[in-house]
Amino acid sequence: MSELIDVPRGLTGVVAAETSIGDVDGAAGMYHYRGYPAVDLARAHSFEDVWHLLVVGELPDATTRGSFLDRVAAAAADPAVAGVVETVAARTGDPLTGLRSAWPLLASARATRPLYDLDEDARLDDAVAFAAVAPRVIAAVARGSDPGPTGGDLVADYLAALTGIRPDPAHERALTAYLIAAMDHGFNASTFTARVIASTGADMAACLTGALGALSGPLHGGAPARALESLDRAGDDPESWIRGELAAGRRLMGFGHAVYRTTDPRSALLRAVAEGFGGPRVRQALAFQDTAERLLAAHKPDRPLHANVEFYAAVVMEECGIPPEMFTPTFALARTVGWTAHVLEQARDPKIIRPSARYVGRPVSRRGA
Repeated sequence: MSELIDVPRGLTGVVAAETSIGDVDGAAGMYHYRGYPAVDLARAHSFEDVWHLLVVGELPDATTRGSFLDRVAAAAADPAVAGVVETVAARTGDPLTGLRSAWPLLASARATRPLYDLDEDARLDDAVAFAAVAPRVIAAVARGSDPGPTGGDLVADYLAALTGIRPDPAHERALTAYLIAAMDHGFNASTFTARVIASTGADMAACLTGALGALSGPLHGGAPARALESLDRAGDDPESWIRGELAAGRRLMGFGHAVYRTTDPRSALLRAVAEGFGGPRVRQALAFQDTAERLLAAHKPDRPLHANVEFYAAVVMEECGIPPEMFTPTFALARTVGWTAHVLEQARDPKIIRPSARYVGRPVSRRGA
């Protein structure tokens, strides 16, 4: 047996693979997708263009954009999708549960094969197909009926399906910025889960379903709704409420990050988006952030704790008309794109991910039970 190597709890700082998809520089407070600063992409590009960048490897030109949009539209309009969406919408009340159910059902309907048995183009077909159905499934479960395939503008169609009204350009642009900013962010728990499953050669649906299971945990994908809840509880006196939370030893949701020791660039992006809307809720959030960061600096002077992406994501999604119970499903919609990119990359590596564990239980007895 090879010698065991101890690593930090949670694998913090351990390099587990190489990737060309993107990187997070916590010290500098920046992250990028394939060399493009992600915040710049979020400000200026469409959801579909950045989707293409992540799974294909480059930003599309006019020709490749058209062919990619056609590929997405064809996948979303696959006749097999309607039956799956109808089944899931009728039997599940939670959008995340619905999506976790829909992907295996669609895999069965499409006779999806293991990644191990597919060539690169077939894997890309599966990546696009399973990501393309996500907004339709999420919206169908939320509203109780199938909104139908996208009409060619995924973000606007998704918002319209959730709110019942066609969004104005400001709200569509705001949600687009959030979705792009949330597509990928290093080897987080759900992305790593997707890669572990992909390393076994399993099919795309299995990889995505496992990733979504990891995302469903409140420490990963559930923070935006909890951050908004904090604003509601704090009301007009954030200082008293925050002091009470810190005195009780409770975590302040929406603040601090496992990687960033500076301002989370996603938070700065979404704060600017929120300030563009203005209004009482945004003013409340700004005051809450200022108070929280001041009190956190005094409470934990050795560890900088700033507003993270979840804090202003909650404010922006609320301004767009998305209810709190849909915050995590909307995050999942964005992150699905990143998961598929990582699955495609991992599928090119024939080495299965198989770490070891150090046994610390009861010693082995030589005298029987």
